[in-house]
Amino acid sequence: SSSEHKLNFKKSKEACLSYIQDALLQKQWKRAAEFLTCYVESLEKDYSREHIGPSEMIWRIGTEILWHHSQSSMKEFNCFMEQMKTLGVKRYLKVCLEHVFHLLCDGQIDEAYQNLSLAESWRFGEQTAIQDKEMKLIQAYRGLLDYYSWSKQKNILLEHSEDGFSDLAVEQEMHGYFRKAAVNLKEIIKIPGVWDIFVKCYVDLLEFYGDHNEARQVLNEYAYNSKFPANPNAHVYLYQFLKRQGESKKSLISALKILHDIVPSHELMIDFNTMLQKSKKRKKRRLGLEVIFAALDYAGWKENTKAWSCLAKQVKQIVISEKHLDWIKQEWSSRKDWWPAFHFSRYLAKRNWQENKSLSYEKALVAGILLGKGCKYFKYVSHQGCKAQLKRFRMLKKFVNRHSPVYLRISG
Repeated sequence: SSSEHKLNFKKSKEACLSYIQDALLQKQWKRAAEFLTCYVESLEKDYSREHIGPSEMIWRIGTEILWHHSQSSMKEFNCFMEQMKTLGVKRYLKVCLEHVFHLLCDGQIDEAYQNLSLAESWRFGEQTAIQDKEMKLIQAYRGLLDYYSWSKQKNILLEHSEDGFSDLAVEQEMHGYFRKAAVNLKEIIKIPGVWDIFVKCYVDLLEFYGDHNEARQVLNEYAYNSKFPANPNAHVYLYQFLKRQGESKKSLISALKILHDIVPSHELMIDFNTMLQKSKKRKKRRLGLEVIFAALDYAGWKENTKAWSCLAKQVKQIVISEKHLDWIKQEWSSRKDWWPAFHFSRYLAKRNWQENKSLSYEKALVAGILLGKGCKYFKYVSHQGCKAQLKRFRMLKKFVNRHSPVYLRISG
């Protein structure tokens, strides 16, 4: 019967897709290509309407297979993408964008630019308005390639100026690329979204031509506009810009404070902690201790010598002055159940000693203060240091022994 035939066809089609998926997951590109051929042939008899149309399925799967297949060439890939552009008007600009990405990955910059220019001139009735966002992306990536060309010309010009020559033609061409890049990059970053690479390039253009106010405005908007999604990089770019401009410590701290709230494990937390420790305000020094403790909660920081040095230095200062021991106590209270196994095991003591003695020294100081002179980490490292007749380890042992009452006060 007709209904039974349709049911069997649907099952076989789903099975074919399942086989394709399995082959893709196992990176069996030849096998996946064979099943895709069967799937395409079966679609000639398929009149069903699905949420994801067959042409989109072929485009996505076919692109993946051709890009990885050992026997496919860029010529075949380009041919396939051109065919995909004709299969659906609604997906035309998306296919164009993906084609451009692959051309860029293959180093075909000029071809990518040409494809973007053709896509930008595309018009199809109401679809043009519907695909306004895709069109802006097309223009933005063209702006990115104009920036790339501008950067190349800039480098040529800088090389010539070092040799004592000036090249008016190169300079004019560079300014032409600047104008084209700036227009398109400026447009895309007005739309709420994550536009890191576009923002960086646009700010670079502005800074080169001395428009620092515009650059500051762009970065402030990108970092603080509530319509944009929370983005750690936005605050990193603003901080780096402020630092280049020689802004006050207050402005730098303000930028990094927000970054700390979003990503407490960011690598810039070392800079943040250093600035806070140099502050005369007690509140900021307290925040500095919180920042470095928070960073060391993450596995990526476990062997960061600089971070442990920052913590050791501040803990040592507090212990010697015997002021603000409550700061250490507050930070340690939420960590004393898991930091010993996470940071201060005998296994880590052995490994750290073998691989990085500076790291083991800083960690041993912190471990001795937080866990007392009976801590496995401290005992092993201080013993090895004294055995190796290293003066600073003997001094470390004496320091921790002398201030052992601090451990009792911190541990409560």
